[in-house]
Amino acid sequence: MAAAIRPYEDDSGTVGVGQGPQVISTSEGVDVICGPLLNYRRTSNQQTGQPIWHGSVLIVTTPGQQDPQLVLSPAGAIDPNVGHAAYNAPSERAFRAEKLYEDPHRAFWRFILDVPFQQFEARWQYDIRGLTYVDPESAAKPQTFVVPSTSQSMRIMFHSCNGFSVGTDVDAWSGPALWNDVLRMHGQKPFHVMIGGGDQIYNDGVRVDGPLKPWTAIHNPHKRREFLFGEKMRADCDEYYFNNYVRWYSHKPFSTANGQIPQVNIWDDHDIIDGFGSYTDNFMKCPVFRGIGGVAHKYYLLFQHHLAPPKSTYTTDAPDTMTVGPDGTTPADPVQLKDTFVMTDDVGDPSYLIGHKPGPYVEERSRSIYCQLGARIAFAGIDARTERTRHVINYPETYKMLFDRLDKEFTANKDLKHLILLLGVPIAYPRLIWLENILASPIIAPIKFLNKRFGFAGALFNQFDGKVDLLDDLDDHYTSRQHKHERRELVQMLQSFSKKYSARVTILGGDVHLAAIGRFYSNPKLQIPAEQDWRYIPNIISSAITNKPPPPAVANLLAKRNKIHHLDHDTDETLLEIFDRDPGLAGPTRVVTGGLDDHVNGTSKEEGKGHAEINGNIVNKKTIESNHATMPSRNYAIICESTAPTTSTLSAPAPAPGQTPSLNGSHLSAPIAKKANPRHAIHDGEQNAGTAHPAAGGLLPTGLCGPFGLDVTLRVEISNQDPEGRTDGYGFSVPALAVSEALRDLGERW
Repeated sequence: MAAAIRPYEDDSGTVGVGQGPQVISTSEGVDVICGPLLNYRRTSNQQTGQPIWHGSVLIVTTPGQQDPQLVLSPAGAIDPNVGHAAYNAPSERAFRAEKLYEDPHRAFWRFILDVPFQQFEARWQYDIRGLTYVDPESAAKPQTFVVPSTSQSMRIMFHSCNGFSVGTDVDAWSGPALWNDVLRMHGQKPFHVMIGGGDQIYNDGVRVDGPLKPWTAIHNPHKRREFLFGEKMRADCDEYYFNNYVRWYSHKPFSTANGQIPQVNIWDDHDIIDGFGSYTDNFMKCPVFRGIGGVAHKYYLLFQHHLAPPKSTYTTDAPDTMTVGPDGTTPADPVQLKDTFVMTDDVGDPSYLIGHKPGPYVEERSRSIYCQLGARIAFAGIDARTERTRHVINYPETYKMLFDRLDKEFTANKDLKHLILLLGVPIAYPRLIWLENILASPIIAPIKFLNKRFGFAGALFNQFDGKVDLLDDLDDHYTSRQHKHERRELVQMLQSFSKKYSARVTILGGDVHLAAIGRFYSNPKLQIPAEQDWRYIPNIISSAITNKPPPPAVANLLAKRNKIHHLDHDTDETLLEIFDRDPGLAGPTRVVTGGLDDHVNGTSKEEGKGHAEINGNIVNKKTIESNHATMPSRNYAIICESTAPTTSTLSAPAPAPGQTPSLNGSHLSAPIAKKANPRHAIHDGEQNAGTAHPAAGGLLPTGLCGPFGLDVTLRVEISNQDPEGRTDGYGFSVPALAVSEALRDLGERW
């Protein structure tokens, strides 16, 4: 038995445990099951000052492959005016693969790439030698990706909820159609990175048509909690999660985007199973939930981060795996490692912020991210699932680690002007505590009794712990009563950071299956212009890119709850009314989609009534006339700098004595009038927010908010019956931040 887990060194010198399947492929090529998948990791600077882009490519192959090779070469400048671009790089470089994992059915290979930034926006081509696909319908071909110039910040695409809930009629929603629109936009003006905000895959089917189906069918909650997660169930779940990843990550057009746009991902509950982390504590600690948490984490690391997994995962048949060590990784299980190789010397990457201790249910340390997105934008993504319970989203030590890293990076790099922070769920969002109170009140008890005895109102209750199904979704929200203190402290820490470094913070959030724009801002009584307001923090809410949206009635209810809330004495919050009309329902018969002018067949109806016929598809009204704050339609977001980088725009003139400083030398927006409606524009970049805003097209910089501001575009699906996934755009701009010394001197209260 000791021989089964002895250290093993493969042909590439990688150290691991287990001997692997001990087979050698006889194929003339590299037989690929899934991939390539492209990731962005970080930027570094050589001692010469040359910035380096770091990323990785993952392929999943049949076992027994020998030393796959990737060739990387320059592929020309994006700007045709550059002409024949002279790259400061070799004409061709070869990269050798590292084996992360191998068992008798599959192997994961990773290529670590690095390319030097150029003085121009550069396209790169990579080709895996001898690549052939197991699926005969797939064709192997070289892939390309784009790296910004040394003076550019990255053009960002943000998405979440990339999958379908159990029971959804996939054909009725044209499958993952919006990825066609992503590729259209990418073809016109390339994305440098795509940020996955969670639920990059939906694994909920594991309980419906997968190995957890018999367990889910157990009606007695006590028996369900005590049910063992033995080796057979672990192996069956392992096979299910792997096959589901391969199916989804090989599905076009999503798979096409995976190979061309570098990804940065954080996970959420559906990457494991619906509601994971938000059920009651005693149920979350049952063997089955601990088991699938380990299996899902294994494939999350492999597919989404290109990292080696732990040596083995939880199973009740191996008592050693049921003990959580300080690093989370359980001891090697000889049964799981039979004919299996796992890399053990994977050093990870400096971009990761590893939690101090394992989570309570996914018994591994959390994995948050910090990296730089080009010249002036920093990015941080908080792993808000590994440490999550009904009462805690992240440990205090995790927040401290994040802000220590931000302090270090922003102190060392004065060029950083903006922080984009990714959270799994929105944080500036309507409160639904009144609904939580109803669903948790004694009113529900008689209905729950009838459900238990006769199955009455079955859709209202979840299949796991018998609680009201919607409660796990509400408990996920930062605005839940369970998380309100943690929420307030996080926002106040962000405000202090923003003030200290004069760095604007913008938050990304998904999960809720609709689009919206939330904002924190200084109480109007303080009369602080947005360009100087460190409390102004927009929350871009973009969800879902694939899953069906909630019914319009839910979005309309949320819009009615769009009150002006007070986070604290000096900070207010509300949603921006950005949706001036429904997507596609323009005045004349023309809609701007994917940056192109497409004619609409038929005529649009008066707002609030009926439907329109667009490209032969019937489009129903998505919202009532009074709802301009929430949009129940599939969507994704585009984020880029407001001004193209030039020498003149990147150096603002010094203000004259007594003059109010401004990052672009222009006037400041007027402070919010004390009796104004902050659901409308509160600074110049929000004026005409919506389809009439210059940022709505998502292609050209608006120049509205200076060289360090951001343009934001929500691309919203017009019709779910359209397999091309055409969208309409809604835009606004985020101003840069310059905190004046006068405001600093007013003390901590301000």
